[in-house]
Amino acid sequence: MTVDPKDIREAGERLASVVRHTPLERNDRLSERLGADVRLKREDLQVVRSYKLRGAYNLIAQLSADERARGVVCASAGNHAQGVAWSCRRLDVPGRIFVPRTTPRQKRDRITSIGGEVVDLVITGAGYEEARAAAEAYSAETGAVLVPPFDHPRTIAGQGTVAIEVTDELERPPDVVVVPIGGGGLASGMATWLRDVCPDVRIVGVEPAGAPSMSAALAAGEPVSITDIDPFVDGAVVRQVGDLTFAMVRDLVDDVVTIAEGRVCTEMLALYQSEGIVAEPAGALAAAALDDKLGIRPGDLVVAVISGGNNDVSRYGEIVERSLIHEGLKHYFLVDFPQEPGALRGFLDNTLGANDDITLFEYIKRTNRETGPALVGIELAHRADFAPLLARMEASPIHIEQVPPGSPMFTFLVS
Repeated sequence: MTVDPKDIREAGERLASVVRHTPLERNDRLSERLGADVRLKREDLQVVRSYKLRGAYNLIAQLSADERARGVVCASAGNHAQGVAWSCRRLDVPGRIFVPRTTPRQKRDRITSIGGEVVDLVITGAGYEEARAAAEAYSAETGAVLVPPFDHPRTIAGQGTVAIEVTDELERPPDVVVVPIGGGGLASGMATWLRDVCPDVRIVGVEPAGAPSMSAALAAGEPVSITDIDPFVDGAVVRQVGDLTFAMVRDLVDDVVTIAEGRVCTEMLALYQSEGIVAEPAGALAAAALDDKLGIRPGDLVVAVISGGNNDVSRYGEIVERSLIHEGLKHYFLVDFPQEPGALRGFLDNTLGANDDITLFEYIKRTNRETGPALVGIELAHRADFAPLLARMEASPIHIEQVPPGSPMFTFLVS
């Protein structure tokens, strides 16, 4: 199985009356920061607020009458499911969609709304792999056609049509194209087209640090299953990339980098506050990676794909929290307060700075009558305020211990 530029061009013709030709917008904030010309490909404005519709429709539209009658099935963390649901309704093909329990409620509700009566939604498993196993079992039992989210030539060809729109709209070939990577379908499809049309372009794939499945595959020389996944960037979290997408990314993509989830959150907030763009975590991956580490030169024409905008507003608090921690503006401490009058007042007056703010105060356990440990969250106005705060804590007669973000204690106490 393989994908070539002809497959992508034919997919583009098939999708012409179906998908939205999304904007390619210049971003002044990122352009000024990098000294380059940065354009954002706004797939968050796609029909189902994600590029995933392209691959799903391209596959289902090519099924035979017999295959359509048997129906389709897929597993997804959310966006692929919406693409399949929309395609099923448009083509009047029955579908069953399995999503893991970690899928945000906003995405679940969208799937059922988009699919209507032709689609059944099944919630199962702790992650994508369990949902995929359930979908494969259902396909084997019923004969329903499996619609893979990334590791299928028709899916990849459909995703690759994003690159057609990019190159058709730009006035010259891009110097750098930055693409998010989950399973690798979008990166594989876009890279196939770009290597044919503008072979000198530098293509960079970006995946979340908490789920570096493509990086692990490239290091091992083959797809491998990873453990200890952070599910936050749910639209780009898979335990193992596909055989086809691995080979294509290996051969066609110049670099694959990982980005901390906190950095992604910071960029999500910046996109919303500066440009009014509501990006989901996976949708902000490419933009979050735009810094000098990518080797972007002054004057380069850079394209970053905003891959989706299905963000659950109930996660806003977590997004802000992760961003503040990543930026060094929020810290947690275990403070062993003496059980005597004025202890808390002394901590406030002598330890906190003028612009430091307590955002959490919770007694953990009173172990004896002399002291009472409390978990204290402190938000700073500036990163530079942290060192003086630590110095005042060191000089304090109260025993104070920082809870490092990477420690098991941090996850247990704070998350």
